[in-house]
Amino acid sequence: MAYDNNDGSPRQMYQGDWKCSNCGASITELPFQPDPSRVGELLCKDCHRQKRSTFTRGGFRGGDRGDRGGSFQKQMYQGNWKCSGCGASITELPFQPDPSREGQLLCRDCHRQRRSY
Repeated sequence: MAYDNNDGSPRQMYQGDWKCSNCGASITELPFQPDPSRVGELLCKDCHRQKRSTFTRGGFRGGDRGDRGGSFQKQMYQGNWKCSGCGASITELPFQPDPSREGQLLCRDCHRQRRSY
């Protein structure tokens, strides 16, 4: 029986006869009622863990928080841009800027200052 992470009480498990979409293993119990239109996307515990660890190693999540993943960590993009607020040099951004909007980029300080208004 699975236990809820919040208060230690037993979590409701759903019984069924499903197959893992990745390896074909039998899945007989899930902590959720699967959407019938997405039954073909179900993963067994091993494939789910493997997919999650691949996702974590890919730079999208990091840290060490057990099975729940870690803190969100975005991919950073390197470049040579100027802040439209103060003219400071920007060498790293958490997104790939649209070339047509490069004149609207803000450094971290100017971005925080604008958000506080």
